[in-house]
Amino acid sequence: MSQAIDQKIASWLTGNFDAATKEEIRSLQANHPDLLEDAFYRNLEFGTGGLRGLMGVGTNRVNKYTIGMATQGFSNYLLKTYPNASISVVVGHDSRNNSRFFAETTAQVFAANGIKVYLFEALRPTPELSFAIRTLQCKAGVVCTASHNPKEYNGYKAYWNDGGQLVPPHDKNVITEVEAIQSLEEVKWNGGDALIEIIGASMDDAYIQMLQSLSVYPEVIAAQSDLKIVYTPIHGTGITLVPKVLEAYGFKNVHIVEEQATPDGNFPTVAYPNPEESETMSIGLAKAKAMDADILLGTDPDADRVGVGVKNHKGEWVLMNGNQTAVLAFAYMMEARRAKGIAAPNDMVVTTIVTTEMINQVAKINEVNCYNVLTGFKWIAELVKEKEGKENYIIGGEESFGLMIGDQIRDKDAVSAVALLCEMAAVEKSKGKTLFDKMIELYIQYGFYYENLISITKKGMNGQQEIKDMMDGYRQSPPVTIDGEAVVTLLDYELQVGRNLQTGESWKLNLPKSNVLQFITAKGSKISARPSGTEPKIKFYFSVNTELKDKASFDSKYQMLQDKINGIIKDMQLN
Repeated sequence: MSQAIDQKIASWLTGNFDAATKEEIRSLQANHPDLLEDAFYRNLEFGTGGLRGLMGVGTNRVNKYTIGMATQGFSNYLLKTYPNASISVVVGHDSRNNSRFFAETTAQVFAANGIKVYLFEALRPTPELSFAIRTLQCKAGVVCTASHNPKEYNGYKAYWNDGGQLVPPHDKNVITEVEAIQSLEEVKWNGGDALIEIIGASMDDAYIQMLQSLSVYPEVIAAQSDLKIVYTPIHGTGITLVPKVLEAYGFKNVHIVEEQATPDGNFPTVAYPNPEESETMSIGLAKAKAMDADILLGTDPDADRVGVGVKNHKGEWVLMNGNQTAVLAFAYMMEARRAKGIAAPNDMVVTTIVTTEMINQVAKINEVNCYNVLTGFKWIAELVKEKEGKENYIIGGEESFGLMIGDQIRDKDAVSAVALLCEMAAVEKSKGKTLFDKMIELYIQYGFYYENLISITKKGMNGQQEIKDMMDGYRQSPPVTIDGEAVVTLLDYELQVGRNLQTGESWKLNLPKSNVLQFITAKGSKISARPSGTEPKIKFYFSVNTELKDKASFDSKYQMLQDKINGIIKDMQLN
């Protein structure tokens, strides 16, 4: 163990830390020195989504002290940014273990710095925090959550005055202020209780009322009010609002997955509380099948991601992937608004560079401006802010099961997504069809795009370096062919340069710097490599496409596209 790590550990053992923390450090010293080293070898960093990490003692863990120091840094930045203004923030949390404690700690530190705090009375969906920031005209906000990560994790998402997560220059500036906090003595822990105001029911009502305004076809819902809906909150915050919103929309036949209805940070029925995972949705799928439901929906612990289950063309229950869900929602908002006569000539939609190209196709044919931004909803929110008053934002989304409908929230919102998807299912049912039938129709109309992703984890202290070496290798020696197809284009978002690998032509990419590489082949296959900003992981996104002439060809074309992606993975030696 290095001297620097030893010094950090010593400072925690001798400093003003609580007795339980010191005892846990001593226990790790005696029994798990490797875990202790990992807990102190670095300071937990603000990444693309704020703080996120394992809970426990140490500078590289989420605990009272790392949360407090982060909040002190955030407070310092707010006080510098608004020196003569009244500053207020909103603080919320999800169902994870310690989330309430971390939220209260966050509120207390803000308040001790003279900042007014609106603290939710109990767990609430993350998107409601975004809505509350805008409604209460606050300068910032924080929600304590680790989203869909395993139960051992927690985190801290930081928001700005528009209700979106921090973007430049604020993200870097907050990081600078957080890193400047060197000791607990710099943190103001207590003394501001009078500045903490508890909020809850009235904000819920305003949020639900806003979500009702997003409905395009309330008359169809009225006619299909008995649509059989199965919903699971996966032990998370969705249970607080999703049933109420579905009731407000007019749906009367909603069935909750009772085994997963109670908020519980141990997530006892799943290994991983992520609605992307079939195992996580298995109880809901079984219930939907047994009831012969029309649609299954699941939300992650902080209710910003939604998973969707439907019956396919063979009558089998399947989970839609995030790209399919996004295409369905985007197409619905564009087509339904046009059919209703409420489409505006300046309507716009926003997606991300790793989300399916099919959305761009749908937007092009519907004559709607489509913007592609970096991965992460903060960039979608930033663009909405930039275009405010010039273009009419209707929907944004990305492949990771996130949608943002309407401009009153500036983060992904699974609560509104559930309501919208149920409305879409009702519209299709009124035509004697399912959402899967609609998906095939979209493939025939716009092209059959198929996507997949793999995530590679490099654990331990060397993990980040291994990922860096992998990205450096791709930059310095990009592949000439992938699965027998010539690689035509390399897009390097870190260097902000696009290159035609065959002609040598280059051009500037007009997006902020981000460590993402994309390879595009001669036949339009796209492979994206993107390291995580919060974990020692690298994700590879694969997109392939073909023509689909009719429903009868779906299975064979689907198999062909799957084989194509498997060939790419094998050729790139990623399996």
